[in-house]
Amino acid sequence: MEPEKKGIGLPALVALVVSSSIGAGIFALTSNLSSGAAAGPALIAWVIVGFGILMLALSLSNLGNKRPDLEGIFTYAEDGFGHFAGFVSGWGYWLSAWLGNVAFATVLMSSLGYFFPAFKGGQNVPSIIVASIVSWILTWVVNRGVESAAAINAIVTICKIIPLLAFIVVGIVLFKGHIFTTDFWTNVASHAGRTDSIWTQVKSTILVLMWVFVGVEGATMMSSRARKKSDASKATIIGLISLLIIYVLGSMLPYGYMSQEKLATIQQPAMVYIFKDMLGTWGGAFISVGLIISILGSWLSWTMLPAETMLLMKKSKLLPPIFGRENKHNAPTFSLIMTGVLIQLFLLSLLFAKNAYTFALSLCTAAIVICYIFVGMYQVKYSWQHRSEKGSMGQMWIGVFATAFQVFGILMAGWQYLLLCLIVYVPGIFFYAKANKDNGAGHYLSKMEWVASIVITIAAIVGIVLLSKGLIAV
Repeated sequence: MEPEKKGIGLPALVALVVSSSIGAGIFALTSNLSSGAAAGPALIAWVIVGFGILMLALSLSNLGNKRPDLEGIFTYAEDGFGHFAGFVSGWGYWLSAWLGNVAFATVLMSSLGYFFPAFKGGQNVPSIIVASIVSWILTWVVNRGVESAAAINAIVTICKIIPLLAFIVVGIVLFKGHIFTTDFWTNVASHAGRTDSIWTQVKSTILVLMWVFVGVEGATMMSSRARKKSDASKATIIGLISLLIIYVLGSMLPYGYMSQEKLATIQQPAMVYIFKDMLGTWGGAFISVGLIISILGSWLSWTMLPAETMLLMKKSKLLPPIFGRENKHNAPTFSLIMTGVLIQLFLLSLLFAKNAYTFALSLCTAAIVICYIFVGMYQVKYSWQHRSEKGSMGQMWIGVFATAFQVFGILMAGWQYLLLCLIVYVPGIFFYAKANKDNGAGHYLSKMEWVASIVITIAAIVGIVLLSKGLIAV
């Protein structure tokens, strides 16, 4: 029996999965869905994405049970495909984590705009000042100790779920079948006088649905601090089931309350203004408070995760020692401050971006798909290597489906954002090469690593060119 130890318990790990995933996305999801898809295609998209994310969660759970010695999602890539693959996966996860915080900042300020008009829209100077203050306060909290921050996060998770459950209950009570089935397959919101095919509608929703599940691996990332390693696997599955129920009901019930055309044009965050329409001004205020708590909880989670990633990458000798420097609370101070500075710089870009929230969530999702693909491939490889064991072939097919879904999702909806993410890989390769040399490898990069680095650099240049020509929207 695995000995009990001080650390993060199962409830806190489940809360980490839920809180890491439930941030701003669910509150804007109905509008994002309805602007591109009618109820029928939206349900098809949910089936596709739900299945794909389930395959990913089952892969994470299986690998967590079979390889409890591996700490952090990027170690699957390293163990299965080499040192450089571990760096590519880990750097992508770190990048995704702090980019998600920029998306949270935008919607947090928009939510405060419900009460204070100065913050309306979330992309002005007052918004950036307040968001910056919040970002550094959360950095300070995590710097005081990751495990205590996880305990705070568990409490915040309960507070954020209450308004979501209230919205779902009221949505069920006010649901009208005839509104839900009107134009069930036909998108009447995107293009006046033009009908999108069912597949076009489904494709338009894939990336935003993938975004709301970013964070499902939260328990895996914190497994090194778990009271029991097996709890991380359990937390992943319990958390995913909880998320699916909340997401599907929260995003689809409004289709039975308002017409799709009205939902698509409603002010963001959509859930705030839908609930206001349902129950009056106090309803909007109630959801706004829940949204603010929700974002702060997710922001706290995503302040822990990127710093933890860098700490683990240093332990795996993928980054120089300074990235793993810890304080007396065992918090990775240098990584926290470095990430905080990058978030601060990106926050300044909100003054120039047309739709900062969509841009940040697209980059965040594209970056993390790299990690997810490696998880799926490692699940396939590990299961094939142990194919003589009972159930291994079934686990292999789970890995195949998990990998195929992530590749499909990024090719269909976000390949251009993947190119932009690779721009940030270029300085990361420098740190990786230095870590190689410092750790006695005898070289900065091997021949194959040089080839991979050149390919990444060329792809990054292509991304810059497309961005400069306006072919990638910001």
